[in-house]
Parts: sequence; C-alpha cells; structure tokens
Amino acid sequence: MTDNNDRPLRPIKRALISVSDKTGIIDFARELQHCGTEIISTGGTAKALRQAGLEVRDVSDLTGFPEMMDGRVKTLHPRVHGALLALRDNSEHVAAMNEHGIEPIDMVVVNLYPFAETIGRAGVTREEAIEQIDIGGPAMIRSAAKNASDVAVVVDPAQYPALIDELRRNEASLSSATLRRLATEAFRKTAQYDATVSSYLAGNDDAFPPALTRTFTKVTDLRYGENPHQVAALYRTGAGGGLAEAAILSGKEMSFNNYVDADAAWQLVSDFDDTACAIVKHTNPAGAGLGDTPAAAYGKALATDPVSAFGGIVAFNRAVDAAAAQELMKIFTEVVIAPDYEAAALELFQQKKNLRVVRMGSPAQNDGLELKQISGGMLVQTRDVHRLRAEDLRVVTSHQPTDEEVRALLFGWIVCKHTKSNAIVYARAGQTVGVGAGQMSRVDSVKIGAMRAQLPVAGAVLASDAFFPFRDGIDEAARHGITAIIQPGGSVRDEEVIAAANEHGLAMAFTGVRHFKH
Repeated sequence: MTDNNDRPLRPIKRALISVSDKTGIIDFARELQHCGTEIISTGGTAKALRQAGLEVRDVSDLTGFPEMMDGRVKTLHPRVHGALLALRDNSEHVAAMNEHGIEPIDMVVVNLYPFAETIGRAGVTREEAIEQIDIGGPAMIRSAAKNASDVAVVVDPAQYPALIDELRRNEASLSSATLRRLATEAFRKTAQYDATVSSYLAGNDDAFPPALTRTFTKVTDLRYGENPHQVAALYRTGAGGGLAEAAILSGKEMSFNNYVDADAAWQLVSDFDDTACAIVKHTNPAGAGLGDTPAAAYGKALATDPVSAFGGIVAFNRAVDAAAAQELMKIFTEVVIAPDYEAAALELFQQKKNLRVVRMGSPAQNDGLELKQISGGMLVQTRDVHRLRAEDLRVVTSHQPTDEEVRALLFGWIVCKHTKSNAIVYARAGQTVGVGAGQMSRVDSVKIGAMRAQLPVAGAVLASDAFFPFRDGIDEAARHGITAIIQPGGSVRDEEVIAAANEHGLAMAFTGVRHFKH
C-alpha cells in the first residue's frame, strides 16, 4: 500500500510501550494487538497491560539484560536503539541487525517521567526531583524520531485516537506524513523536557545564562490578535498559576486583548493586601479602590471614571459576592477576574452571556523573569516586585504629610506602578481620583490626569512614576489643589522642584525607586 503521495505505508509489526501517564494506553495497546502488532513493554506498563489481558513481551527478554538500578537502566541497549535507528532500506544496516539478532521496532509509545509535576509539588527535595529526570525515555524518543522514515514515535495520549483511526483504515500501517508529524512533535517534547530540567537545575544561580531556554505549551487558538487581521494563540509556561491557567467560568471566549488587559488588572490588585478592585482599559487603570467589601472597593474604583469603565476589565483580589456582582451588572463589562466567586455571584454573572468570568485562585508572587520580544531578539528583566513602606519615604519639603496623606500617597504609588509611563495618579486614601497615562511629557500627564478626574482633585495627593525634570509639573498640580506628592527623586533639578513644592505649601516625599512601565 501507498499513501496519497505514492509513498509506501509503514506497517506497525512491533511496538515498544513504556509510559508514565497510562491514560488511554490499554485501549491503544489493545487496538495494536488487534492489528497483529507485537507489544514489548517495561516495568509498570507491562504489568498494567497484562492485568488488562494483553500479551506483552518484557524488554528484558528482548535485550537479554534485566531491568536494574531501580529502573534507571532498562531500555539503554543496542537491541532497543539498533531496532529503532536501523534504516530498513539500507543493506548494511539490515545485515548488522541480522548479525546481532536485532529485531526491528516500528513504533515507540513513550511519555516521560513527570518531572514538571514533581518540581511543582510543595516540599519536593532535589533528590526526588532528580529521580524524575527521564533518561531512557528521551533516548528512545530521539532515536525513533531520527528514523522517522521507518519508525512511529508516540509521545502524547492525545495522539492515540487519530492513530487508531489511521491504523484501522490502512491495515495496521501509517503514512510517511504521519511519521514525520509524530517526529516533529517528539522533538518538541524532548526540547521542552530538557529546558524544564535545565531551568530547575540552574535555579537562581544564573538568572541570565548564556543561552536562555523557555518552553510554552499551547492552550488554545484565539479568534484573532490585537486586530482582526492578526492571528493569535494562547500558550502557558507550565510554571503553575497565572492567567494562562485560569478557569473561564462563563461568557464568551477570551480575546487577545482581553488577556492582556485582564493580566494588567490582576497584577494591580495583587499588589494590595487590603480588599481591592481595579478597572482597566487598554492596560491602564481607569480607576482603583480599596474597601471593607468587594462592593465597596468596586464603588470607589467606578467613581473615578464611570465613562471609561464602560467595556472595561474589572479585577478583585478577594472572592466576589452577590453584592459586588449586583453593582457590576449595572454597566457593560468585558471581563471580571477574581480569586473566586460565591455561588450567588456566579448566578448573576451567568445572566450576561457575553461577560467573561475568570477565576484565578490565590494571587501569585510576581517573581521570576519578564520577557519582551523585539525584532531579532528578546529583552529579559526581573519583574518589578518592589513594595514601598511608609518608613521608606524621605520627606524633602518643610511641610510634613499627615498620616492620611501618607496612606493616600502609598495607595497612589501602587496604582502609578501599574500605569503606562509617563504616569501620574491623583488619589485619596483607598481611591483614585484621576489618571494621566502614557504621555510623552510628564506635565501633560499631570494635566490629563486632572482633566479626566470625575472626583474633586482639590485635597488629593499626586503620585509620579519617575522624577519631575522641571518644576512645571509641580506648578500645574498645585493649581488643581493637591496637598502632597510622591515621586522617586533623582533629577538634576530636584532642588528646583522641592522649592516649587515649598512655595505651594505641598508635602513631597521621595521614594528612591522608579516605576517606568512601557
């Protein structure tokens, strides 16, 4: 028989099966046996197949050596790898097989020791992790994949149904196209596995190694990218947690932009210890608030800019109850994201068919590396996880901030950290008043933040993500009646800026830390 391109189909007469994840393996092996395929297996896999009534040949019978060293050595043998690597149409290879009693193996079914799952468990020791580094599995996968013209390599239970269908259609044979596709996936699998092991072993010893290896597993295709003419997909890192692994409880499928905005909103509320809510549009906060309840926090966030909140992303760092859900239902919202939801809140949200409801679980630490792609390369940096405390502030003006102003300054500083630079945030304790984001000039951000404010600016404080290069930003802010400013300091004109604050009777505190967000 031949495939659609007149290339001969490869019959699967002998298969070696050795799997950690035994999902679907009994049915797959039974189908192989129905096709007349001889099954060779190892250890626990052989035991499971025999218990299901299947005929199995032990790999030790094939090699003439027992499994040894707690299973570390069982398939690392010429009669396994020669059986996989030999080219069937190469007379010298065939002669070598005959001389050394090597029987060809036409299919390898292997999935690897669960290394990633092991290191993801709390309290796992380094010794336990190392024992889950698979050696024989990757070696067999690579041997079979290298010889994809003759050997099928199966590395994922999700591949079983399509292969069963093809084997049935082609009288226990597979096409060359299928063998190539399987080999491609196999090398992806071993590359991902090796990268995970390498990253774990390196630990924190080398944050920026000479070669940076990161792997991502596809979750789903997205309808389109930032714009309808762009294609897109969602991948996860496998590090555990995060938006890519969140549960979508109801509503339409998430879009590319939904994910980007939802992550920005979630990162913002995760920076607060108190009950917090943030409303985000185009990655910038339209409003943020703290409250005794999620509903109270949402009310403060919404009051900042009710117009921009329309069609926004709403994030909470606490479980959402019915009271908060009732308030949120009053205007159109694209996505709500929270650690969890009370049953009554979910019932309300499910009345809105288009509202995407995302459950995150507990807020995760935003540590590790942050990657940003540029043409021809990648920028890599540590994440901005800096937390500012009241005792870190250095007051540089003659006027000292009150306790209430300090609370407002610290709140505004956190929101400013999550606003695109140049970033200016007007705030009171626990509530944003106005946001000026992403302007080319800092004084323009000061003007826009005040212009956009729907709450009284007089009596509020101002947060700036970077220093003021001139006194014009201070003069403009004072014109709107603010009482205090928080900023990093560090400008060559700091004395001029401090003098301006003193002239206007403002308190000003330096943080010594900048929070640019590009």
